[in-house]
Amino acid sequence: MLKLLLALLPLLSSTCLLVSGYSARAIFIFGDSIFDAGNNHFNKNCSAQTDFPHYGSSFFHHPIGRFTNGRTVADFISQFMGIELQESYLEAQLAVTNGSRRDYPTNGVNFASAGSGVLRETNEDLGVISIQEQLQQFQKLIQQNHIDKTLIPKSLFFFESGSNDIFNYFLLGDKRDLDTYVQTMLIQVADLVDQLYKLGARRIALFSLGPVGCVPARALLPNAPVDKCFDNMNLMGISVRYTGTTAVYGAVYDIVQRFRSVPSRYGLLDVTNACCGEGTLGGLVQCGREGYKMCPNPDQFLFWDYFHPSEHTYKLISMALWNGKKSTVRPASLKTLADLPRSHALFKIK
Repeated sequence: MLKLLLALLPLLSSTCLLVSGYSARAIFIFGDSIFDAGNNHFNKNCSAQTDFPHYGSSFFHHPIGRFTNGRTVADFISQFMGIELQESYLEAQLAVTNGSRRDYPTNGVNFASAGSGVLRETNEDLGVISIQEQLQQFQKLIQQNHIDKTLIPKSLFFFESGSNDIFNYFLLGDKRDLDTYVQTMLIQVADLVDQLYKLGARRIALFSLGPVGCVPARALLPNAPVDKCFDNMNLMGISVRYTGTTAVYGAVYDIVQRFRSVPSRYGLLDVTNACCGEGTLGGLVQCGREGYKMCPNPDQFLFWDYFHPSEHTYKLISMALWNGKKSTVRPASLKTLADLPRSHALFKIK
């Protein structure tokens, strides 16, 4: 049985008000809605959007392109490192193009696009930016000298994807058998890791996906249980290894399941329903769409909307990854990875 796993990989020019106290100086981010910081917002051809209340309400106080009520894991890790939050690639590109800034930020760039997957065709009809295209955007910035090549080994690379591929497998009734589907995803991830490695990425954090079979949106799936998690989804998985790369594995699946098992310990009252949504589990209507309802205290909910964790949940995950025990992040924490001397390796992935 495979355990759900996908990569978050480690390791631009505006004035930064914050200076990292760690050896890592930037974060480059690839992925889906778990990390999207506004690429879909600036992509007007994309229909996967959060350009309406109450997204962003708990921290930014208005919709800012993130698919939660506040900050994401990437945002919290940036704050722990003492650097500014990463801008989305399309936002930075627009600023450079119109002359409002000279070059791309030096604290990293966020390429993530909500709705994208490991497979290029996943939600292609929604106009999302595929992982493959995200990597091409990064490569182009390097080729055009918009990214200082000496910054790359001093950076973390976050790569998170796969939940949309898995959800669509069940939603659309994909005819491929499970093993074939997973192998197809593995091939794509291996290719992406290879390309990133060749571009200089070395500091890598590998994160398992969360329990996608527990999201409120499972109520949309044919024959999915609503009185418990959809175990068939949670059992799908991917593992990726690459020689010569310094890596940390974050057991996000296990972290979130711990929250679900003893919610009161983490200030949670509801680990099943969406805070903002409507219908069964709050999973049938997107937050902000016609007919939605919102809970009075999002911090008490594991899930913000039908797919995504609340800011409070993201903060809990971030703290566990930043300075957690080896049972949740191994062989060392993200804090250790961020402060790693350039010549040092925690271990080699073989």
